[in-house]
Amino acid sequence: MIILSAFQPQLPSPLIPFTPPWEGASNVTMMVKRDDAIHPVVSGNKWRKLKYTIENLPPTVESIVSFGGGFSNHLHALGFVCHTLGLPFHAIVRGNYEGNESPMLNDLLHWHANLHYVNKDTYQKRHEKRYLAQLNAQFPNCLIVPEGGSQSDALFGLSELIDEIDHPFDTIIAPVASGATLAGIVKGLAPTQHALGIGVLKGEGYLESLVSQFLDHEMNWRITHDFHCGGYAKQPRYLKTFCAQFNTSMPFAIEPVYSGKVFYALQQLLREGAFRKGERIVILHTGGLQGARPKGN
Repeated sequence: MIILSAFQPQLPSPLIPFTPPWEGASNVTMMVKRDDAIHPVVSGNKWRKLKYTIENLPPTVESIVSFGGGFSNHLHALGFVCHTLGLPFHAIVRGNYEGNESPMLNDLLHWHANLHYVNKDTYQKRHEKRYLAQLNAQFPNCLIVPEGGSQSDALFGLSELIDEIDHPFDTIIAPVASGATLAGIVKGLAPTQHALGIGVLKGEGYLESLVSQFLDHEMNWRITHDFHCGGYAKQPRYLKTFCAQFNTSMPFAIEPVYSGKVFYALQQLLREGAFRKGERIVILHTGGLQGARPKGN
């Protein structure tokens, strides 16, 4: 068994009061679960998703294969873990960045990862059995980790964050992209608690199906699709402005792909009076700032 304590994760992650000067904020009580503070590289939900998969890695595994885009927090975290453990890593990357690598991809190259650029059509096969069989043949004795780290083991690590929250709460808010984070949270909730997912990509119905595949008919959750800001990784000017202002006035940083959309959504929902008076809310900062890194950083 691989002991991940060698990475020195900061657990439990901090839970801090959040009192922004936003309309409607005084009607509720809010706290932020700072999973972005777990580890400087393997931060947030990426640590929790990978924890049990890596700890229980079979000794026969000779390499790890996974999927993501050019700014993937998941590939970045997994690439660092594999480099630290001396385990070969194959990243199946959506799009061809050769010669124009993002900061995240440059980190992977520095960590001696093997980058395999594929087009959109090939990338869409990442869940198909025939394509996964081809990868198993191409990389013998590999472990294939789904996009975003959304394997069943991830739910155990994610549900643990609920046990770390030592203050009573009614609602927890988190971003939704591959579904496992919200599903893991729901697994850990008490029947009286509720989870609100903020869809960060266009996918009404699709995102619900991703979450539901991990659950046993739990009903204490929903996803709002009003704040994807045009689609995954879309960064309209108003969202960039919000994130920039947030980062100069708050005690932690956000980025426009995941956490920025969550806090932008929260501001709008508070203004609309979407929460009952006195509601106790926890906002999960899932970490990962790859989407905010400019070239050269």
